[in-house]
Amino acid sequence: MDPYLERHWLDVHARLVTYAADQLNERLPRFLVATTEERIAIDSEEFDELLEAAPDVRVIKPGFSDQESTGVAYHAPLKLVVDLDPRTEHFIRVIEPADEHLIAVIEVISPTNKIGEGLEHYRTKRAELIKSGVHVVEIDLVRKGNWRALLRPHVCPRNLATEYRVTVRLGGDRQAAYVYPAPLRQALPAILVPLRKEDAEVHLDLQPLVELIHERGRYGGRLDYQRPLEPPLSPDDEAWVEQTLRAANLR
Repeated sequence: MDPYLERHWLDVHARLVTYAADQLNERLPRFLVATTEERIAIDSEEFDELLEAAPDVRVIKPGFSDQESTGVAYHAPLKLVVDLDPRTEHFIRVIEPADEHLIAVIEVISPTNKIGEGLEHYRTKRAELIKSGVHVVEIDLVRKGNWRALLRPHVCPRNLATEYRVTVRLGGDRQAAYVYPAPLRQALPAILVPLRKEDAEVHLDLQPLVELIHERGRYGGRLDYQRPLEPPLSPDDEAWVEQTLRAANLR
């Protein structure tokens, strides 16, 4: 995972969901299909700052007075207000198309899923899915937010606490969670996607997907490798990144 892609997370997230669904549909059993779906995101107060969002502005109410709301009798021809459209989150459903029976959900985690109200909403929804027998795969390739809170009630051992990770929870089993560590300095793992008992194993290969995002999103000419990362890396990882970028003539 190139940590500099995190600055472009909205685009990376959308592409990863789409490319992952495409890859799965090349590998799933005949009577299963991976579909991309979306829902309204639950924002946290910190989300705009985390993604450095630039909201649109629109003009409303020709002629107005804010005395009722502010106590100040201020008059002007026009008023500008922030226009924030509801954000959508994309995810993958693996279903039996004959009756739309849901087998598994694959989530690409965003900062909103790891902060404040968005975190609590996501955990509640995840618990409902698992209770109903649906498998949940969580791909966490963004470092912002509280990933340990996302794992609760499970606790990650120190030796598995990597920069990125994938967590798999089996439907109907609220006790167990399985983790694929994804250290910065290693290729991203191939994930075994849980399906039905009778299905052959199907893996989702993450590294080729991220490389495809880099290529098709033309990130080779977009990423600013001079800017410091936020949140910062550990000193050892920062030194490794510096060495890697210099070797590639990017610094």
